[in-house]
Amino acid sequence: MNLVLISLDTLRADRLRCYGHHRLTSPNIDRVASEGALFESHYSPHIPTYPGHTTMMTGRDVYAHQVTCQSQAYLPTPGVPMLAEILKTAGYYTSAADNLGKWFTRGFDVYESYTWDTSLPEGWRKAEAVNETAMRVLRSAAAQSAPFFVFLHYWDAHTPYLPPRPFHRLFYTGDETSPENRSMDQVWACEEFRDYFREWMPDVTDIEFPKAQYDAEIAYMDTCLGHILNLLDDLRLSDDTLLVMTADHGEEFDEHGCWFDHHGLYETNTRIPLILRLPGVIRPGVRIPGLTRMTDLTPTIVDYLEVPTPDMVFDGRSLRPLIEDPQAATSGICEAIHLTENTWMKKRGIRTREWKLIRALEPDLHGFAPIELYDMTHDPAERDNRAADRPDVVDALSEQMDRHIAARVAATDLPDPLPLQPIPLRRIGKAPAATKDTDRTIERSGDDKRPDGDFVGYVRDERTS
Repeated sequence: MNLVLISLDTLRADRLRCYGHHRLTSPNIDRVASEGALFESHYSPHIPTYPGHTTMMTGRDVYAHQVTCQSQAYLPTPGVPMLAEILKTAGYYTSAADNLGKWFTRGFDVYESYTWDTSLPEGWRKAEAVNETAMRVLRSAAAQSAPFFVFLHYWDAHTPYLPPRPFHRLFYTGDETSPENRSMDQVWACEEFRDYFREWMPDVTDIEFPKAQYDAEIAYMDTCLGHILNLLDDLRLSDDTLLVMTADHGEEFDEHGCWFDHHGLYETNTRIPLILRLPGVIRPGVRIPGLTRMTDLTPTIVDYLEVPTPDMVFDGRSLRPLIEDPQAATSGICEAIHLTENTWMKKRGIRTREWKLIRALEPDLHGFAPIELYDMTHDPAERDNRAADRPDVVDALSEQMDRHIAARVAATDLPDPLPLQPIPLRRIGKAPAATKDTDRTIERSGDDKRPDGDFVGYVRDERTS
C-alpha cells in the first residue's frame, strides 16, 4: 500500500465546502472527503509551521520534539524519527515536493523543491509550480517497484493572497479601494503588519476583499489538486494508496484582531482539516465529530500501512478505531487537547469539549488579556472572555494544564521548551532601516523567508539573539 500525504499550508477547515463553508471553494477536496473519512474537530496543537509540520511528521508533541517556533536554532530531539525515516526503514521509497528543507528532508530518497514567479502582476501561480514538481515526483515513485510515500506541500492559502486569473475576482465583485469603506482601518493601524500588507494589498479599504481572496486561493489550489487526483487515477494508484489531506495550522482574519496571520490559539488557527481516503478499507462518507489531534496522524498512517513500530513511542494514537466504530467517533480520541504557540506571542492553551483556556507566557503585541476562557458550547466563535466570571473553570483547567506539562517533562526527561525559546518575530514587511526602539534592529535572515523565497524585513528583539 502506498501513501500520499498532502499538506495544505495555512488552510482553515471552515473555509472548505465539506466543512460547511457557503462558498464553493473546494469541489475536489470535497470529493475526496465524500470518498473517505473527514474529521470535523481536528486540531493542530502546536503552531506555527515548523512545530506544526514536525508534529505532523513524528506523532510527537513539542515536549518530545522540542520545536516550538520558526527558527533553525532549535532542532528536533535526536532519536525522534520523522515519518519518512520510519517508512524508509520499513522498505518504502520516499519522495517529496516540498520547500521547508532543514530537518524535513530527513528520510527522503528524493526531495525536490520548487519556486514560483513572484513578479507576476496578476497573481502568483503557486500551486502550478508545486504541481510541476509534484507530478514528476509521483510519476517517479510509480515507476519503481517498492511501495512509496510521497509528500506534497502547497502554500496557496498562505499570505500574500494573490490568486491568479481566472480566480482573482472569483468571490469579490465590489470596489476594494472605496474611500467610503473604513473596515480596514484597524488593520492599517497595526504597525507590526502594516508594511507587509502594503506590499500585496495596497490601498485596500474593504476587509471582505482579502477574505474573498483567501477563498479564491483555495479554489485555485483545489483545481490544481484535481490534476494530482487525475494523475493518481491515470497511474492506477488510487485504489492502493492512502491519501491524506491536512494542514499545519489555519489563519486569522478579523475575528480576534490578529489580521491575516496565524497567531492566536483560537479555533481559526488550531482547527484544521483532516481527510483520509483508502478505497475498500475506509468507508466513504464517514464523518468523525470527536476531538482529534495532529499527534494522532503518524500513528494512524503506520496503522493503515501495517508498518511495525514495536519500539517506537508516539504521543498520539491511531484514529482508525474512530473511523471503523461510529460510537467511538462521537467520543473522539481524547478529553482535552493541549496547545502551544510561539509566533508573535507565546501562549499555552487547553481545549476540552466544553471550554478553552488560553494562558500567556509573555505580554503579546495586541495587548490581549493574559488569561482567556471561552465557553465552546455557547460561544464557538470565542468572542466572550469568561475568565473573570468563571475563576473556578480557570483554576481547574490551569491545574490540568500544569499537571500535563509536568508529566510530559518527566516523561521526556527534557526541559519545557516554550519558556526557553524566544518569540522569533516582532515586525514583518519591508520596514525602514531603523526604528525608534534602541534595542531592536532591522535584519534579513535566511531563517525567516516567506514561502515564495523572498526575504522579509523584520524587527527582532535583540534579547532573542
